[in-house]
Parts: sequence; structure tokens; C-alpha cells
Amino acid sequence: MLLACIALGHEGRRVAQLALLAAPMLVWLAWPVRSAGVHHLRTATAWLWTLAFALDGLVRAYLLQTYQAAPEGALVLGSAANTNARESAEYLSTQWRAMAAWLAMAVGCAALLGWCAQHGARQAAAGPQPAYPRWAVALACVLLLASTLAYASKPWRRLHPLLFWPNWVQSLQTLRGQWSDQQQTRDRALQRAQAAAPTLTQTGPATVVLVITDSINRDNLALYGYSRPTTPRLLAQQAQLGGQMQVLRNAWSVDASTLPAMRNMLNFGQPESDDPLHLLALARAAGYKVWWISNHDDMAIEQKHGRLADVVDMVNRTPGRASASLDSELLDCVQEALNDPTPRKLVVVHLMGAHPHYSLRFPDGANPFEDGADGVDADLLQAGRSAWVRKFRREYDAAVLYHDTVVSELLQMTRDTGTPQSYKAWMYLSDHGQEVGHASDRAGHSPTTPSGYRIPAVIWRNQPSTLPSADLATRPFRADWAAWTVTDLLNIQWTGHTPSRDVLAPGYQWQAPVLPVEVRSFSD
Repeated sequence: MLLACIALGHEGRRVAQLALLAAPMLVWLAWPVRSAGVHHLRTATAWLWTLAFALDGLVRAYLLQTYQAAPEGALVLGSAANTNARESAEYLSTQWRAMAAWLAMAVGCAALLGWCAQHGARQAAAGPQPAYPRWAVALACVLLLASTLAYASKPWRRLHPLLFWPNWVQSLQTLRGQWSDQQQTRDRALQRAQAAAPTLTQTGPATVVLVITDSINRDNLALYGYSRPTTPRLLAQQAQLGGQMQVLRNAWSVDASTLPAMRNMLNFGQPESDDPLHLLALARAAGYKVWWISNHDDMAIEQKHGRLADVVDMVNRTPGRASASLDSELLDCVQEALNDPTPRKLVVVHLMGAHPHYSLRFPDGANPFEDGADGVDADLLQAGRSAWVRKFRREYDAAVLYHDTVVSELLQMTRDTGTPQSYKAWMYLSDHGQEVGHASDRAGHSPTTPSGYRIPAVIWRNQPSTLPSADLATRPFRADWAAWTVTDLLNIQWTGHTPSRDVLAPGYQWQAPVLPVEVRSFSD
């Protein structure tokens, strides 16, 4: 039973390594004891010991099945470090069905391991010690010797659940500590941006608004052809603006969670080890005043990115992204930024979007899809989606509908700011997508299906594009190259400028990203 649990969460030689680390207690169970007190002590110790290995394997198996990630991986470690008790409760409220089977398995394992531990070898109160065959004694000695060598090896020893998980918690605390004070990193980013010597290719006032949202799948936007009317206001804007409003039909994120997506988006898709430029620092070095207006109370994002701005407005101070703070609450702050007399402004707006829990992302009573009597629900039912996933899809679509109100208002505010002659631009995209019954019977972040990477991306500016609208709309776009496009909207050039990654540039050269899921076509 223990080997089965270990094999669920580990593979290859790690199964053997964990088995050897667990072996001493199993050998003790085979050694006859006479005292009832020693027997009870051994039973309790063996049960807790083997249970630690079993739970370790089950937790790892859940993470592998759901996220294709190990607990020490960046996805899990970063997400856990960037959460709190309330957000964890909200996660459980959306994922409890998927976790119920694993919990039942854990309870069953605990009961079976306890029963096995109770049946360790006993010696009669009177009489000689039972004799074991020589081969059995030799096997026990070999196991103990191999286990001793395993414990002597630090790489093996640190896999022990009683060592690994306390160290994992310490890694969380260390990561949070690193995030709590990023001032030196921000200073280096500003110095790096100044060294790049950015210049402006256009004179006069300029206002650029960058709207980054969370967990929006473009397949759920009527703007992209979805059958539910989830984006009536953006469709109305498109009808008014025509070719000035570019809807990128084939937009993709290269990450399925917020922290790496934001890092890639704002660091020009370059790894941290390369000391990359930061979009906000570059804008400041070029002469823009930068605002960061966020509805996330997110320490990591605030410290790594937001605090690079000249003005920081954290509208939501309820800890965690599970807050019920609605995105419309930041509109007044955006209007204040747009009214600022500074001639050159970059306003970055970070929305909650449709981040789970979906029902918190729209006002009470604002779900017109609640009855589910439409073609979308029928299609989900035909695809074998469960009732709870269909319910989440209705809530998700209601969140997208409310989101449409906020996003279209931000576009309208950008259009109305300044004078008709002043330059204005606006870009909207999501950090990553969301799986809500699209490819599997589950709802939430999804690194294992294409839905986790399918995002919307929309661009508007009050100047005609140099490219035909149809050509631009069908160009595939990747979010980790978004900063190159934003610098085009900002009219910034610098040493190292790479127009081939700017989706608006005539010389744009698409390169398909490497995702952990199979994508049939990035032009779909």
C-alpha cells in the first residue's frame, strides 16, 4: 500500500529512494515484540511514519494530475507563497469536488495503514523468540544497510516527507521575505532602463492606458464569436471605432498563472537571469509619468512591478485575490490619473477580471445566465460536463459580462481624455486564460489544457494603423511579447529595440511558444 502511494506521486528511481527511506519502520514491524506498551508505541509510530509517506505521495499526485507540477516547482511554490487563508478557502470551495476523491483515498490509506501497523509481529508472553529463515534475516539486513546509505545521502534524505515539507514551508517564508522588499531590484531596473537610452519618436502630449486583466478566456467573449452576449459594450465600441479598434483573434499567454505571466509580460519575455528591461522603468526613463492602479492586493506583483510606477493606487486592500472588491471601484482612480496635467502618461490598470471565485466578480443579482436554458448549457451537457461545471460556466460568463462594462468604460475614458488632437492609445489583454468546461470537466486555472492559455487582446489608438485591419486581426500574438507592442504605442525606441516582436510592426516575425500542452494551431 505504501509503495502504491509513493509511486502515485513519484516516478523512476525516486520511488525506490522513498521506499528505502520508509524501510526502517517496516523492518521494525517485522521484529516480534513482547511488551504491550512497546507494541502500542510501535503501532502509533509506524502508522504516523507510513502515513507521512502516503500523504506526500497523494499530494504530489494531485498536483501532477491537476497542474502537471511538483510542490517545489515555481508554479506551486509561487502560488502558495502568494495566497492567504481566505483565498485558500475560496480555492477549496471551487475545487472540493476534484479533491474529494483524493481525500477519500487519503482516509482509506490512513485506515488501511493503521490496520497494518496494528498487526506487527508479536512474541508470546512466555516462550522462545520465533526463528526467522536466514533469507528473511539477510533481506532485513540488506534493507537496513541500503536505508542507512539512503539517509547518509543528503539529496536522498531531503526527499523524506518529515524533512521535505518543513523545508517547503521555510521556502515559502523565504520567498515572501524576498518579495517584501524589492527596492534594490527596482533601483537596478531603473538604472538598466536609463542605460538603454530610450528616445521618443513622436512629440506632443500622449496618454497610453494598459489594461491587464485576470483569468479571461477569449472563447467566452462575444467579441470573439461566443454565443452568449457577454461583451455588448465592447461590440458597440468596435462598431463605432471600426479599424481603429484592433481585436487580435489569435492571442495566447505562455503561462497559466498570474505571477509568471506578469513577469513575462512586463519584462519583454526575458528571463530574470538576463537582467531584462522592465516596461514601467523604460517608460519612466523615456519621460512618461507612470501610474499603477490595481484591484489586486498582491504583495509579489506590487513589489516586483507596481512599485516601479511614479504613482501607486492599490484600490483593494482586502488580502488575497479572493476579495469581493469589484473592478469598477478603481474607475475613479483611473479618471484622476487621466486628468493629471502631466503631458505624457502611462496608466497601467490591473483588474481582477474573472479570477475564481467567479460569483465574487459581479454584483449580486447580475447573472442573466443563471437559469442555464440556452445553447451553451445544452452543448456542455452534451459534452458530458457535470452540473457544477455548468453552474461555474454561467457564473464565469456573468463575470465576463460585468467585466465588459468596466473594460469598455476604461476604453471610453481613454478616448475622452485630453483634446481630440492629442495622441491616445489603449491596450487590453489577460494574463492567462481559464478552463471552465471547455476541454475538461473542471473549472479554474489550467496549465494542462489550451484553455488556460487562450486570452483576449485588443488595441486602440487614435491614429490609423500602417497595416490592413484584416491582416493585423489574424496575426498570432503572445502575451510575453506584449511589452514590445506597448512600447510601440508609447512611441519609444532604445538600444536593443526588437520590432520583430511587435505585433503592430510591419516586420513582425511570429515564433510559436513552447507550451506544456499540445496546441493544434496558434492561428485558431
